[in-house]
Amino acid sequence: MEEKITELETKFSFQEDLLHELNDCVIRQQKQLDEIIGQMRIFKEQLEDMALEGSKPPGEDQQHEKPPHY
Repeated sequence: MEEKITELETKFSFQEDLLHELNDCVIRQQKQLDEIIGQMRIFKEQLEDMALEGSKPPGEDQQHEKPPHY
């Protein structure tokens, strides 16, 4: 009986260590996801800004373009 209790305690100890390792891994991954989401937000804002810059009023770019027959 004593041997079984010791064996169970040993298994429990290993499982507890594994649980802590997995928890640390999840925490690291969450930090990485938060960083990636932040970067994606910045990229999205930059893309939206570029799209707004690309949509200039009609005729603004045409002032400096040569007509097609030149």
